[in-house]
Amino acid sequence: MLQPNQLKAALAAGRDVFGLINSLPLPLMTEMIGYAGFDFVILDLEHVGVNPQTLENMIRAAECAGITALVRVPWAAPDIILRVLDAGAHGIVVPHVHGRVEAELAVESARYHPLGTRGITGGRTTGFGTLTLPDYLERANRELMVVAMIEDREGVDAIDEIVAVPGIDMVLEGAIDLSQSLGVPADAQHPSVQAAIRRIAQACQARGVPFCAIPRAAGQFEHWRERGVHAFLLGDDRATAFRAMKQLVTGYRT
Repeated sequence: MLQPNQLKAALAAGRDVFGLINSLPLPLMTEMIGYAGFDFVILDLEHVGVNPQTLENMIRAAECAGITALVRVPWAAPDIILRVLDAGAHGIVVPHVHGRVEAELAVESARYHPLGTRGITGGRTTGFGTLTLPDYLERANRELMVVAMIEDREGVDAIDEIVAVPGIDMVLEGAIDLSQSLGVPADAQHPSVQAAIRRIAQACQARGVPFCAIPRAAGQFEHWRERGVHAFLLGDDRATAFRAMKQLVTGYRT
């Protein structure tokens, strides 16, 4: 049954929150991320093939561990968004949002009347009828999140109109893809990329929309905190696990 969105509540209260991308399609990994102390997890359907049953179990594992589960969908596709939210996700992350039209489509697909056109069903989101449908519709419109990823020059140019769309709950930068769009592929620290990220953050701040930063270099976490940013994505499970394993074995080889 859909529970209150702890991530959304923390952001509204101005508390710092930390997330991780879950690229390994394993419910055990999702559960581990929650018990490790993260506040939210992004389950990835953009770059990873995850079957519907596994995704539902990953969401269920997040619920078990008390962590907010968002799902990164491949694009602003109403049919995919519908199934992801019916599986119990607390929100969606939409990559490569280029402008207002895509942002509006994502919001409309994720919410019920009068805020959107999402199709109605029951099942696990209502606790199999424990929560009445009218109560669930109201709760879903209040608790579910729509996160826009800005990963292209077009998205940066249109950031003011994107954050002005009612129902965009957070904006996440995508510096790696953005670097390619700006002609400096794989250079997330390039001045043009960093300037674009600052532009995104400024637009979010002006509209009161939470901005999620991805600290990739020394001092960036402190930089964003000093500027009032409270949401941080700290990479993905693969890189985190690899670094930990490499550090472990290297310590024994010295």
